[in-house]
Amino acid sequence: MRTYLIAYDLAKPNRNKHAVASAVMAIGSAWARPLDATWYVKTDMNETEIEQRLADLLDTDDGLLVQAVEAPALLAQTSLRWFRQRRPGFDVEQETNVIAFPVREAPPAQAELPLAS
Repeated sequence: MRTYLIAYDLAKPNRNKHAVASAVMAIGSAWARPLDATWYVKTDMNETEIEQRLADLLDTDDGLLVQAVEAPALLAQTSLRWFRQRRPGFDVEQETNVIAFPVREAPPAQAELPLAS
């Protein structure tokens, strides 16, 4: 199992920010998010497999960085807390840090309002 740094820059972050975050958390057995769009993920996948998993969520003007890391990084004004993936059918121990994000559905489309004359 390797640790990867995954960072992305979304041109339209409000469109799929939560979908990309959910996909990153599902990639491996543990993850940490020291900055808004920067993650560390422990996984058995390689760089290409990670990129393929995230590619459908990214537009052509979005940026993605996937890099294997081997040593701790310097973190300023942030912290690094590791979280374990919650697996269906497994009990969660009291001493683990587990966060579950609910799946949000898109709000219903509203009809376009006419412009005032």
